[in-house]
Amino acid sequence: MDKHKTILLHPQIFVLVAFLWSVPPLSLAAKILVYPVDGSHWLNMDILLRELHQRGHKLTVVRSANSWYIPENTTHYTPITIHADHLTSLEDPKYMASFLKRNIDIQRGEGSVWSFMALQKEVITLLEESHKSSAEMVRTILEDKKLVKTLKESKYDLMLTDPGFAGGVILGMYLGLPMVFNVRWITNGEGHFAIAPSPLSYIPTIGSRVTDKMSFANKMKNILHFGIGQYIDHLITRPLYQGVISKYIDPNSNVYSLIQGADLWLMRVDFVFEFPRPTMPNVVYIGGFQCKPSKPLPNELEKFVESSGDHGVVIMSLGTLLGSLGPDISEIVASAFARLPQKVIWRHVGEKPSKLGNNTLIVDWLPQNDLLAHSKTKAFMTHGGTNGIYEAIYHSVPMLGLPLIFDQFDNMIRLEARGVAQVLDVATLDADILTQALKNILDENQPYQKNMRRMSSLHRDTPLKPMDSAIFWLEFVMRHKGAAHLRTESYRLPWYSYYCVDVLMLISAVV
Repeated sequence: MDKHKTILLHPQIFVLVAFLWSVPPLSLAAKILVYPVDGSHWLNMDILLRELHQRGHKLTVVRSANSWYIPENTTHYTPITIHADHLTSLEDPKYMASFLKRNIDIQRGEGSVWSFMALQKEVITLLEESHKSSAEMVRTILEDKKLVKTLKESKYDLMLTDPGFAGGVILGMYLGLPMVFNVRWITNGEGHFAIAPSPLSYIPTIGSRVTDKMSFANKMKNILHFGIGQYIDHLITRPLYQGVISKYIDPNSNVYSLIQGADLWLMRVDFVFEFPRPTMPNVVYIGGFQCKPSKPLPNELEKFVESSGDHGVVIMSLGTLLGSLGPDISEIVASAFARLPQKVIWRHVGEKPSKLGNNTLIVDWLPQNDLLAHSKTKAFMTHGGTNGIYEAIYHSVPMLGLPLIFDQFDNMIRLEARGVAQVLDVATLDADILTQALKNILDENQPYQKNMRRMSSLHRDTPLKPMDSAIFWLEFVMRHKGAAHLRTESYRLPWYSYYCVDVLMLISAVV
């Protein structure tokens, strides 16, 4: 009786007890080992890590001492810094600036065929070096007996990694941890190709620049690009990891089979953007998980945006990885912007273009999400990076694409096919072409704005926000110590069994 009186007299005690009773045990803080990929991939991983930290989980991040983006001094995770002799990356900021300039020159006809071939060879060589660095870094970890002992004794609940480079996959398998990927790309291309049937008749492969509605020529092009990817994977990528896999895991395994053995794939894709394709039960789609409501703009930016009146504002940004477009393209862009009645906010690196109009504000950084959310923002000119794309979809802003490298072309082609973007070719770009394209995107009589409003509505109409879905499934895997019941075991079959060649041969022999 006295106990009941105590609770009645102190209702806050009752509320506290009820709250603690309702909290799942795991949310009291799981221990997660994180092995990210540096560069632009880290930006996506860090968003997820900050949310996990906010929800009480304890994070340990494995990073290179030479990392450009992954900080050692931070409050939301504990770093393990690896000093290795051989570390390089395809996304080295200095290399990317040089690569972009040469790539643009070649596309605009200012370089020879030999220059193009030399550049492609250079990219393949650097890709090889990057995978070699990844393999060497995980080898350095596994050879450090003291560090391995610490990792084992820490009793982590999960390995969270990005399989674009496979060091985290190998370490997670070695430690025997449940494994979740934060993923779009794996070591040899787009992630779906590793885990689900992907017929090349309607599933575009990276670099093919085709849609899911392919002509005969498109299918030939798609198969050719797939074949090149397979050639690079089998002759370059897989052998680089095989030594460490054979020594520390299983000589009969390879990097591809290890990737296929992950418990869960948090796929940074939404089918309002991606073409429909087969999938698997252990794939969770979190495209747009980084999107969020806007914050107020800084005073100076707000004044500039409001000064645009009814015409509104155009935003241009090439993301964090790419630097300057070079003086020639920058002058073209500045000249086209100056012809618009709209105001323009342009994230620009390099010298101020001489043709810059009074309507254009150049900044070295901008609050992209908050600007895209502003009611006066009418269009977004982008290189086609996925973060910016999903923020524009979330805030319903039509896009004008100027893809320059890698998957940016394929990203923009998907948006153009959905009728929410127009794609420009840097090879033929001039001020007149750019001006007309901007006017088309800004024209309310064109379908871009209507189509984007529909796409944004579809993207937002989900039972769970993408971030909440990501966190739920991460915690699901930790609660159940894996998710093997969701993973197909087809990857363990030999190719002739997977395609029923043995059965067909028997039938043929009998008939």
